[in-house]
This record gives sequence, structure tokens and C-alpha cells, in this order.
Amino acid sequence: MNTSQYDRYTLKQYTLLIISFFGCLMLLTLYQYATLYFKGVVDIIFGSSFFIAAIHQIGFASIVGVILTFPFNFWENLRPRYGFNLVFALLAMLLIVEAMLISYYCTALVPLGSDLLGYSFEDIKTTIVNSSSAWMYVSLLVGIAFIIGLFLGLYRITSKYYHHISRMYPFTIILFSLFMMTLFVNGKPINQNKTQYLALNLYETSTEDTSYTSDVEYPLLKSKKIENTLGAFFNLKDEKPNLVFIMVEGLGRDFMGEGAEYQGFTPFLDALSEKSLYWENCLSNTGRTFGILPSLMGSLPFGKSGFMELDKYPNKMTLYSILKNNGYYTSFYQGTNSSFDNVDRFLLSENVDFVLDKSGFGSKFTLQAEDAAGSTWGYPDGELFKKSMSLPRKAGQPRMEVYMTISTHEPFIPPKKEYYRREVDNILAKGQHQGKIRKVIEKNEDVFATLLYTDDALKYVFEAYKSQPDYDNTIFIITGDHRLIPIPQRNNLSRFHVPLIIFSPLLNSTKKMSAINSHFDVTPSLLAMLQSTYELKMPKKVAWMGSALDTQSEFRCIKDIPLMRNKNELKEFVSGEKVYSDGSVFSIDKYMDLGSSFGSSKLESKLENFKSMNAYVTSNNKIIPDSLAIFTVPKERFTDSETVWINSVYNGQDSDKGYFVARKLAFDSQYDKALLLCRYNLSNAPSHIDTKILMGRINVWRGNYDKSIEILKSCISMNPNYIDSYAALFDVYFWSGRNKEALELIDQVEQNSSGVAEIADKIARARRATRKKDTTMNFNLPNRTQSKISLRL
Repeated sequence: MNTSQYDRYTLKQYTLLIISFFGCLMLLTLYQYATLYFKGVVDIIFGSSFFIAAIHQIGFASIVGVILTFPFNFWENLRPRYGFNLVFALLAMLLIVEAMLISYYCTALVPLGSDLLGYSFEDIKTTIVNSSSAWMYVSLLVGIAFIIGLFLGLYRITSKYYHHISRMYPFTIILFSLFMMTLFVNGKPINQNKTQYLALNLYETSTEDTSYTSDVEYPLLKSKKIENTLGAFFNLKDEKPNLVFIMVEGLGRDFMGEGAEYQGFTPFLDALSEKSLYWENCLSNTGRTFGILPSLMGSLPFGKSGFMELDKYPNKMTLYSILKNNGYYTSFYQGTNSSFDNVDRFLLSENVDFVLDKSGFGSKFTLQAEDAAGSTWGYPDGELFKKSMSLPRKAGQPRMEVYMTISTHEPFIPPKKEYYRREVDNILAKGQHQGKIRKVIEKNEDVFATLLYTDDALKYVFEAYKSQPDYDNTIFIITGDHRLIPIPQRNNLSRFHVPLIIFSPLLNSTKKMSAINSHFDVTPSLLAMLQSTYELKMPKKVAWMGSALDTQSEFRCIKDIPLMRNKNELKEFVSGEKVYSDGSVFSIDKYMDLGSSFGSSKLESKLENFKSMNAYVTSNNKIIPDSLAIFTVPKERFTDSETVWINSVYNGQDSDKGYFVARKLAFDSQYDKALLLCRYNLSNAPSHIDTKILMGRINVWRGNYDKSIEILKSCISMNPNYIDSYAALFDVYFWSGRNKEALELIDQVEQNSSGVAEIADKIARARRATRKKDTTMNFNLPNRTQSKISLRL
């Protein structure tokens, strides 16, 4: 195309483009403050914070304008209008990114930073799908079109005032001056440009120096002697007690207990706390769910993006492994997919005896209601507890049972939603919530309805445990994984502030404690109490991040507590009654409010030292030496050529995709490659049971009956409710002529799975085969085409 007919744009037109870009940024800023105002987060739209945000947007537009001047001139001189169109497209993309980041901030109330790198593509996809709706996707498309149209419209408007604006030329000097001015304006996340915040955060994380300079090889290793601060509150029996942990999604201190900001929505927990050991000022060591298992169960350091994100786990000890080594039956229960956040890998590394997740419920239980996009996290809390309590428990063996709830997570759709919304209205009608608090509750009615639902579910499970024969010898530990994200927070410490409740019929007294503790302190304290009574087999040394729980009634803090806000974001550190956060130090009062800031050098130094130690011990396997490790699960190793081939067919981000690729290879008789990909898939997602079943089927297609049976039996042991495991094993027994085993399997599937009707044909076939006593079975390798049909999709 001949472009000579077009006039070249000059920096005067470029000026109009940058001014239009800035205008769009200001409208997005207005959208942010208006959204936060109507959600009850901020008290005023056009306050000082808004005008500071305007200055930061001027600065961002200025530096973008300076940077893009060069490509604009280059391409515009090369071919007329190319530079203009390129810059227009780039600026439109920046506006779309800024709009999405502002929307994220208005929901999460924290800006997106380097934590973005801490999540796999599959985790991000799962979160987006399960926390959004079809309306959100429509809104996104409409929003993108609106932003582009707005940008174009503003450009045309500014063009009408060309003669006035053109006098601002040369514009680059003005832009650079404005950018320099913003460097001296102190900004907070609310008034910073979100794209700039993300870019700087990613840069700071990637260039951060975490080199370890100490000569101590195992800096966390210490004597196993921990003060037994819990023992005086218990009358323990001769038999070891059961331990039941309930980690409640989003249960922040602001929602339960005396003096809670949003009190009244957890009546059962409020009452339970008065009959328990109750720490009102406990801190979750991470601001998201990814960190609670390693912190609460293992008092473990974080690693770069959370302990469970480590590619290879270093030697460690946790409550799981120590109690299992002392005769406990260990289990974990959740209603969602256990591969999310690599929970399944962590549990496998601890040799946990039984894991229940979304795949193991069966048709008798009801999934959480789907959102408008047709997605669901899994089973709501009430169904989780019902399923758990329906499972048999072996008598005479102490148990450690751990629950992770999900209902109090976006999109906040509890069962009997309308009933619980009416309950919220009834609570508001009592008049105890006024002003800003009432406004927040009214704007987030589904959140508080879900809190009421989860509280009822907790009441149910406690009643159910009372019917257990060993209830009188059970200790319950209840805490939150972090504070609910969508509800406005008072300060940077609020998202970590959670209650900690220890309840048991074994208690001889109750107590409310205001001393600051953290999840790091729970496992060392429980083991100190159990060790003093039962002489547990314990490692000679330990490497806990925490210490004994402080049982002081009065407010105080005698601990150093690192806090990981998000994956990749270690920005808070509590030391004594002060907290370092985002470059400033604040005092902490008895209400967990933050006071005036002080010099940050001492606490900043502590945080930097911790970062170095944290990186060193997790990346170099220096938490504990090999001799102290109870369980080690070596990471599956692959040769360089195997890795290259795997990467050529599968990006490793979506375990379901990996399964389908492996299945296609198996259908094409490429068994070796299919098994290799199965091994790789399971090394990243060990709970992906369909991949294990596929491995079992591939082995039988190759004539390896014994290996196939071993794999499929392990699938049933992993998840006794999953009907596909039984379907595959019935096929193997039929093809190998093992009719007696098939009959025994019928009893097992009828006892454990609610999907028996789905494989009625295979059960009938097994019974017919057994009756044909005089018939000689053909034990040839099963026809692969026929096997494909039986491989459930």
C-alpha cells in the first residue's frame, strides 16, 4: 500500500495522544475510588488520596510518554502513521491492563504484585473460573471495548482544542519534569498506578539479593526442648489423644469473638471460644491459603513462593510425620481439588494415610452451587463434614485429622443462600452494626451469609464428633488460614490476624489470651505437651520457625514473626510490639491497630536476614540433615532427552491436559511415551487419579497384569469412592481370569462407592464369569480397541 499519501504525525499530535491517555487513567482512578466508596472501604471519593493518585497518574503518563517518544518518531519517519498507530495500540493495551489491575485491587483490596509469579497457570485458571461468573466475562469484553472507545473519543475531543494544546510543545521536557515530581510524592497502594506497582514489584523481586553469608550450615536447627505451656490446662489420659484441626477459609479475628468488628455472624464459634483456650491475637504467617499447612503443621520456612511451591522439598519434620511415627493414623479432608497449591504433593511427602478431596465424595453428596459461569470449587463445608463423619474410623488407634474448608471463599454461594441472607438481615435489624460497618455488611451480604453457613457447619461437625466413642479423648484446634480478602481491612496486619481456639473435653480450665502468637507456634507447643506425657519418639533436634505458645492474658509480643503477604511477597515482619511493612515501622497496640511509624532500619535488617536464611535453607536442603528426616519422598527424575520430549508435547501447567495427551499416546500404542508422560504428570500432581488409572490400563495392555493390579489397588486405597478405579480393576480381573478377586471387589465397591450403578455391567460380567466354572477362559492380551471403550472419559 502506498503510504506517501498520508501526512506524517508530529510530536504535536503525539501530545494529544498522551493527554488522552492521562485522561483515561484519571477516569479509571475515579472508577476505583467510586467502587471503593460504594463498597464502604473509603469514606470519600475526592479526598487527599484521590489527588495524590492523580499526581501518580500524571507521573506514569509522563514516563510512558517519554519512553514511547522514540518508537513514535522512528516508525513515523519510516512510514507515515505507523508510529501513531503503534503508540495508540500500546497505550490502549496499558489502559486495559490498568483497568484489570484496578478491578483486582477493588476486589482483593491489595494490588497485584510479584505474587503473580508464585501461581501456576493451572492455579490461576482454577481461581478465575471458580471465583467469577459469566457476567464477569461479558463485563470484561464490554470493558475492553469501552476503554478503547473512550481513549479514541478523548483523542478526538482533545483534537478540537489543537491550537491550545499545541502550545505545550516541546512536550517531552514537560513530561520528564512531571515524572520527576512524582518521585517526591509518597504513595500507598490505593493511590499508586497499579501497572507501575506490578512492574516495579516484579523487578524488585527478580533483583533481590538473598545471599547467605553465615557459616552456620543448619541455621534453624536447635534443641528439641520447648517449654510445655499447654500441659497445665489439660488432664491427659493414658491413651494418646486424637487431634482434629479445622482450618477455616477466611476466618479473620474481625469476624469472631468479643470486640470483633463484624461480630454476630459466628455465634457457635463465639460460644466455643468461651469454653476453650482462646488466643485472640494469633497471626497466620501467610496472607493466603498456600501457607497454612506448612506453617501450622510444620512450623516451616516459606521458600521463595511458599513452601509447597518448592520444586523439590528439603528434608523436614512436621506434626504429621512425627505423630505417624508414633502410631497415629493421619488424614486430610477438603472439598476441593487437592492438587491446588500442591497440597497433594505436601501430604504425599508426609506419608499421610488418607486424603479426601473433591474426587472422593460420590453422588450422595451435593456440590457447591455453580456460579453463573457454571463453575464450582467443590463441596461446601457442610457436605465435607458429613462425608468425613460417614467414613469408618479404626478403634484403638490415635488419629490426627485435618480439615480445610472452602465455603467462605469467592464466589460466596452457600447452600440455602436465601435463608442465610434473611439471617443477615435479622442480625442487622438488631441495630448493633451502624455506620460504615453496616454499610460494608449490606454491600457484602453474601459474604456474611456464607459465614453464618460455615458456622452452622462447624456446629454440626462438633455435634457429630460427640457421638464418636473417643470424643472425650480428642483435642480440637480451630483457626483461620487468613482474613477474608473482600472485606475492607483496617491496616496491613489485618489480613494475618486470625483467632486460634483449642477446645477439648480434656481441658481442666479455659482462658482467653491476648499475647501475640502465630501458626508457627502450634506444632512445637502440641508436641511439647505430648512429649512430656507420652515420651514420644522425637528427633534429637528440631528446626521449628516458632516456639511455645505464649499464654499471657495481657497483650504483649515477645516473638519475631515473619509474614508472607502473597506468594513472592515477604514484606512484613513483626518483632516485639512493632511491625515492619512496606518500608515503614508501626507500633502495635492491644487492639491490633497500628500507630505512628518509627525508623525502619533495625526491623528491615531482621527481615532481610530472614529472607537470606529462608532462601538458603529451602533451596539448599538445609532445614535439617538427612539423619533427622522421618520421611523422604524423592522427586521423580528425568533425563535431559526425556525432559526435552516432555516439554515438546506438554507445558506442565495443566495436569488434566497432561492426562489427555498421555491417553492419546496410549491409544496410538505409544505406551512407553504415554507412561513417561504419566510419571511426569504424577510428579507434579500426585493426586491426579485418572493419570494413575491410565498407567494401570497401559500396563494391562502390555500384559503386565500384576503391575496393573498393584497400581489400580493403590488408586482405590487413595480414593475408595472413585468408581473409575473399580471399573478398570474389574476389567483387569476379567482379562486375567481372576474371578475370585473380582467377587471380593464387588463387596468392596458396594461398601465404599455410591457409583455402583455406573459399572453394573462389569459387576454382572464378573458374576457370570464365576458361574462358568467349567469354561476355559481365554487369557490372551485384551483387545485394545475394546479396552478403549471401557476407558472412561
